[in-house]
Amino acid sequence: MANEEVTKGLNKNATRMLTGFIMGTIAMLCIIYGKLALVALVLFVIFSASKEYVKILENKGFFPSLKVMIASELLIAVIAYFQRLDLVTVALTFCVIGTFMWVLFRGRQPYIANAATTVLGLIYCGWFPLHLIFLRNLSCERFADGLGFVVLMFCAVLLTDIGCYYAGRHLGKHKLAPVVSPNKTIEGSIGGAICAIIGSIVIGYFFGLEWYMAAIAGILCTTFAQIGDLCESLIKRDAGVKDSGHSLPGHGGFLDRCDSFIFTIPVMYYFTKHFIFSNDIIMGAIHFIKGLF
Repeated sequence: MANEEVTKGLNKNATRMLTGFIMGTIAMLCIIYGKLALVALVLFVIFSASKEYVKILENKGFFPSLKVMIASELLIAVIAYFQRLDLVTVALTFCVIGTFMWVLFRGRQPYIANAATTVLGLIYCGWFPLHLIFLRNLSCERFADGLGFVVLMFCAVLLTDIGCYYAGRHLGKHKLAPVVSPNKTIEGSIGGAICAIIGSIVIGYFFGLEWYMAAIAGILCTTFAQIGDLCESLIKRDAGVKDSGHSLPGHGGFLDRCDSFIFTIPVMYYFTKHFIFSNDIIMGAIHFIKGLF
């Protein structure tokens, strides 16, 4: 029996590593190439995550519209591809209106919860991850594109997972969020953060980013990666499910694998855009302070 359990454990780890390697390779190739390859990758992931999200919510007796979510995500993806940020608010407005129209003409009880969870789904599964396209396509005189920042973010998130696992396993004593995720510890969280920050500084060095800006980026990535992980656990626990799906052998579903990126991607985009590629927020704050005096 002991040998069988060890064999099963090794097979599970091997399957998990193989799946992760294949996913990582495909994702990195699409990110490096950019353009339609990146759009196709993001759409595939968010459509899969949206299906899992809807199934999770159905366990709670809510019935968000997958069709409305996918139509909204596709519309926003087109806007993201053509870099028409001025149309985003227009698209989101009509997506929300479309959600209420679906509830009005095709929806079923509970109406308010169904409308609310549909809007939450298209934001959580669609709008947030689609910022990856915006981040990849950033450009300025100093940086030709946002590729380096995407790589930094991915490495920071992965190092957070690795650091949290090993630090929590060997040093973990104090629970981080016992109700939502009993296995996570404060020591593990700190270990993951340290790994992410060091990794971000190293990655930033290779594409010419100042160490302190890379460190800030690492802090933001590891913080929101861990928050995103806990929030997805909160949704699953509230719905009474263990995994979001079984699409990825050894990893569960797409939401399980991408939960750490959902909040991190938009945060990294806005930080990069307004504090590295531009200093408009800093200058605006300076002018505001001067105006007070």
